[in-house]
Amino acid sequence: MGTIQMLADLHGQNLQQARQLFFEQGEVPDGLIDPLVARSWERCRRFGLNESGHLVITESLDRVALKTEQERNRYLLMQCRPIMEHVFEQIRESGSMVILADANGLLLETVGDPDFVGRADRVALAAGASWDETQRGTNAIGTALSEEGPVAILGAEHFLADNAFLTCCASPIFGPDGRLIGVLDISGDYRSHQHHTLGLARLSSSIVEKRLFEAAHGRDILVCFHERADYLGSPKEGIAAVSPDGQVLAINRNGTQLLGIRQVDAVRRDFSMVFESNLAMLLDRLRHNSQATCEANVNGKTIHLQLRGQLPPQTVAGRIYDEPAQVRQPRRPEAPPKAAGLTLETLNSDDARLQAAIDRARRILGKDIPMLIQGESGAGKEMFAKSFHNSGPRRDAPFVALNCASIPETLIESELFGYQGGAFTGARKEGAPGKIQQAHGGTLFLDEIGDMPLNLQARLLRVLQERSVTPLGSTRSIQVDISLVCATHRKLREEVARGTFREDLYYRLNGLAVTLPALRERTDIRLLVTKLAASEISNHSGPVRFSEGALQAIENYAWPGNIRQLFNVIRVAIALLDDDESLITESHLPEELFEAPLNTVSFAPSSNSAHDPWAPAPLEGCPGSLEEIGRQVALRTLEAAGGNISAAARQLGISRNTLYRKLGRM
Repeated sequence: MGTIQMLADLHGQNLQQARQLFFEQGEVPDGLIDPLVARSWERCRRFGLNESGHLVITESLDRVALKTEQERNRYLLMQCRPIMEHVFEQIRESGSMVILADANGLLLETVGDPDFVGRADRVALAAGASWDETQRGTNAIGTALSEEGPVAILGAEHFLADNAFLTCCASPIFGPDGRLIGVLDISGDYRSHQHHTLGLARLSSSIVEKRLFEAAHGRDILVCFHERADYLGSPKEGIAAVSPDGQVLAINRNGTQLLGIRQVDAVRRDFSMVFESNLAMLLDRLRHNSQATCEANVNGKTIHLQLRGQLPPQTVAGRIYDEPAQVRQPRRPEAPPKAAGLTLETLNSDDARLQAAIDRARRILGKDIPMLIQGESGAGKEMFAKSFHNSGPRRDAPFVALNCASIPETLIESELFGYQGGAFTGARKEGAPGKIQQAHGGTLFLDEIGDMPLNLQARLLRVLQERSVTPLGSTRSIQVDISLVCATHRKLREEVARGTFREDLYYRLNGLAVTLPALRERTDIRLLVTKLAASEISNHSGPVRFSEGALQAIENYAWPGNIRQLFNVIRVAIALLDDDESLITESHLPEELFEAPLNTVSFAPSSNSAHDPWAPAPLEGCPGSLEEIGRQVALRTLEAAGGNISAAARQLGISRNTLYRKLGRM
């Protein structure tokens, strides 16, 4: 105990001398402080920070803005919360707190002892505050982000004197793709510093990284490895996600360090090139025992391998079989997704909330589990449902959609269940199959399920329970095999409480619930714009590009009409291009993108839309060709300009000749 105190006193003396040299004399205190701290101090001085702490600090986010950022980082929070709570249980009543920050140093969530939390609040060590180095100087969170490694900042090592009462240990969190996505920090009073705290922070961030990796690649083969067999299953193990055909899809940081390679040297390479082993032989040896291991020599090292995750069917000599090995009857290979169809992979983007929904949906592909898609109108629920269908084993069977809100209540029953000839006045004498029968073998998508009448909810529940449907006017049940996907913008729990939605049907539908973010909340709008534009270039003379100004306008708009509105805006913009043009600028975009606030804009057509040449028509009513769209926009603009060709051309940002061509006069 005396030795520890002596070391603490020596550290304090060295720090005092180092601060005097650096802040008063401008000298680098070599040998007195950790070089990492010295580098950070140098950066803070370049940032123009004042060590006295008298600087303007960006205000913390309000509750609404913080909630938005927490939603943006929901997947990270979901994996971190159990770990944070576990860590806090280990350090409870030690005058400490556990903190999660995002990749920008914004504190997302904290849990700690009440007595210390009060002191921490005085220096804004609370959710909603930014602890980036540029604003808070040297500190464990901001410095860990800058250094991209574990950091302990003790007492006066903090650049700002006001933070000298803190001792903070932080470790960065890297996502499954190797990107830095957050920081886990343990902070407390400098006087109660424990030497094991940094190790606890490092271990905790490693556990989070492992959880994130396994969640992201839950449907892939996971090859786990380490030089020591007893480390398999621990946070220190290396993990590689591998496809059934032997391609390495991802590898964690532990894995690259153990193998002595870079991520770029492993990802998208064949398993045999990275591990110097045959994947098929490894699968055959280990598939029947999840605890079994085998050895391999990689780069002169002996490593122990273990298999987890989604293992493919039996393999023999590199081929995949359904039957036992001795039967040797190769199965028919699965058909690839339709080339022109959306898949969950093509939806893949840089938006964390959408990616979380995709990852959850992937886990139930091919399983008899219904999915409920929630989100605002226009968030892309049907697109997501189609992508889910095209990604699974039913991809070559029908995808049948029915919008329960767009069909009169009197017709929903016959549309859904079908009818026998003569079942009602006006019915076709040969009868007609309903949507459920049409979806046999494939996927039935019921959009706006929350608007389904109560009496039909009971019939739908019976279909799901009995796997058969009885058409109107018939007494014969028809067996059906469907994968059910439903969507709603309503909160079905509240509808159940109000008595407008059956509780038993709700629990039957809610096998897996995913929530899609509204377009205005997404972080991948540029990528989405590129994808949507690419889907329209077949109707144009060639690929199109967007100017930086146009992209910024699209990103900054609040998009009350969501993806439908964005798609229409892009279609109109492309329609306004000449055949020899390829660059979309601000002049091709509707004026509402530059002026209308969120609360005053509605995508639903209104009585004023006829006077606004830019108001996009609902997608369902859009003409098929870009030429016709361009003609209609030109006509509406000319009408709004009182027939003045020059004024209409100026408003559209095109030449008079182009306008004449759009109108079909040349």
